[in-house]
Amino acid sequence: MPAVEQYARAHIVTDSSVDPPAVPVALRYDPEDDPRQVHIVLPGHHEWAFARDLLERGLRSPAASGDVNIWPCGRVQAVMEFHSPTGVDVVQFDSYALIRFLRRTYTAGTPVPS
Repeated sequence: MPAVEQYARAHIVTDSSVDPPAVPVALRYDPEDDPRQVHIVLPGHHEWAFARDLLERGLRSPAASGDVNIWPCGRVQAVMEFHSPTGVDVVQFDSYALIRFLRRTYTAGTPVPS
């Protein structure tokens, strides 16, 4: 089954009065590695792996598991919060990019009929 890799633009949320520019974020899914997990790679090669169903739940209502929190932000955005020993990263996405990625992961997990 093919792996899925998609790039999205996201905003790193800071307490600065200046809005930071959008940054590229990699969304990855490899059903051969673990069909239950997705990976988010932030700039600086910070990679987070968590349950695919957490991402799906977090697009509808606040959801958390371990060091990852996800919640909808208005109608068209979602926020992910990643906790580590060095601090917290908060990233805001357009929900559509995450929904498109999720759809692709479910398609990748489905065998192609012959």
